[in-house]
Amino acid sequence: MLLTVFSFIVFTLVVYGISYYKTRNVNTHTETGYFLAGRGLTGWVIAASLMLTNLSTEQMVGLNGQGYTDNMSVMGWEVGASLALIVVAFFFLPRYLKKGYATIPDFIGERYDTVTKQVVNWFFLFGYVLIFVPIVLYSGAIGLSGIFDLEGTFGITKMQGIYVVVWSIGILGIIYTLSGGLKIMAIADTINGIGLLIGGLMIPIFGLMYIGGGNPVEGFSVLVEAVPEKFNAIGSSSDPVPFATMFTGMFLVNLFYWGTNQTIIQRALAAKDLKEGQKGILYAAILKLFGPLFLILPGIIAFKIFGPGLEMSDFAYPMLVKAVLPWFLVGFFAAVLFGAILSSFNAGLNSTSTLFTLNIYKEYINPKASQDELVKKGKLAAAVLAIFSMIVAPMIANAPNGLFDYLQTVNGFYNVPILTLMLIGMLNKKAPAISAKITLAIFILVYGTTQLTAMSGGFKAFMAGGMADPAALKGVAAFFYNNLPAWFVQPLFSFSSIHYLHILAILFVICSLFMIAMGHFYPSKNEYEDALDRHIVDTTPWRKAVPVSIAIFCCVVGLYILFSKLGIAA
Repeated sequence: MLLTVFSFIVFTLVVYGISYYKTRNVNTHTETGYFLAGRGLTGWVIAASLMLTNLSTEQMVGLNGQGYTDNMSVMGWEVGASLALIVVAFFFLPRYLKKGYATIPDFIGERYDTVTKQVVNWFFLFGYVLIFVPIVLYSGAIGLSGIFDLEGTFGITKMQGIYVVVWSIGILGIIYTLSGGLKIMAIADTINGIGLLIGGLMIPIFGLMYIGGGNPVEGFSVLVEAVPEKFNAIGSSSDPVPFATMFTGMFLVNLFYWGTNQTIIQRALAAKDLKEGQKGILYAAILKLFGPLFLILPGIIAFKIFGPGLEMSDFAYPMLVKAVLPWFLVGFFAAVLFGAILSSFNAGLNSTSTLFTLNIYKEYINPKASQDELVKKGKLAAAVLAIFSMIVAPMIANAPNGLFDYLQTVNGFYNVPILTLMLIGMLNKKAPAISAKITLAIFILVYGTTQLTAMSGGFKAFMAGGMADPAALKGVAAFFYNNLPAWFVQPLFSFSSIHYLHILAILFVICSLFMIAMGHFYPSKNEYEDALDRHIVDTTPWRKAVPVSIAIFCCVVGLYILFSKLGIAA
């Protein structure tokens, strides 16, 4: 155990030391230098930073938890992201870099108006502060406390172990934030990315060796024969990710996440030029194709080893790591996993401080603030958020339906609504600002009502029984049923029973048509200049982007065919 902890500490300190050394001469006393790494990131650095920001423990713990309870159909989040990244590389990124935007709300403000910009800005802030950053800490705590067996080693409770890890991650995250902003994070991500790729692939390999008596190929054959239903990539309508959602809400959520989510896209906004930005995004799309191997397959292996009786599916992954990984590699794996957690945590801190400092402090509190003062306020905002998140994170315990599904459901309150504004704003020059405000209000109100209803006690049983047993209803659903007219309740309940990703897609279509109609009848007076290039960076596209994108698309189709046939053949 002591050797494991020692190797963990050494690797973590080496990554920080190299990252600090590489960025010691970078000017981080300006807003561009601190928040956007001086707009100097290259393709591989962007790809590594995108992957490490994305591949934290809410992915490794959450998706493997769904692999344990369900089947390969949840790989839609991973391989589907590759398709979304292609759209980002060709559609979103050129527009962002031409205008030199530092934040996504900058586009909203220029396209619509200042009020809409601030509304979207606050949605991002609330989403990061209350959902994203605390979940990164909580999921990280589950993974690391399970690997290190903090309860058994130190004689503490599971919740105390979570608190210890949460505060350890948070404190080191503050140190990174104060040291050098986005640049030092991007360098650390590149180093940790190599380690995570190696470490992440070690788990399924050793897991298959565990099952196959030392032979991973034999282990895979045994696994497919033992649980063939787990290799069904298409799945059914009752799975957390039905295949049909690939063409509806899942694609929209992936498009938001990779193309308009400040935490992610800030890496690409810091690109040296469009060519390097497109390289980074498409390299990341290639890496996402390997996601099922270390984000879902280990969960299926855990099901084979431990059986279906785990108390919480989110403990499947850390239990598997502890069971199959040789003791001399546990410290290394924990270190790279810690690096992935730090990357996502720091990304949340950096993006939140960027949104607060540039869109609130600079615009409303102190418009005359110097560059150095803006950086200081950004660091202060990040530190405050880190402390708040360390307090909130342990409260996420006992999240319903698994950690990852919970995260995606809650994110639906603001992700696709913002994407709607972005897409219509770029494709339709006439939609007025008032249509954007109404869209946000309607989208959030309707989606929120359906999800509160769907998550109420007894709702699923009530719908499965043909709405025949009102006594089964509890909470919000019972209140609606008892206090609202039947002509309203029945359609509401029917709509609420639809998968949340389909609901997001339906609302996206309705709200998009509404905004287009508003643009036709009440066109905006200020037409947005989409083609304007402010020449902040070179916007010449990467000449290999098209063939690389075609290859990625073919690989996505091939993966679905492969895994679906594995399930059927077995």
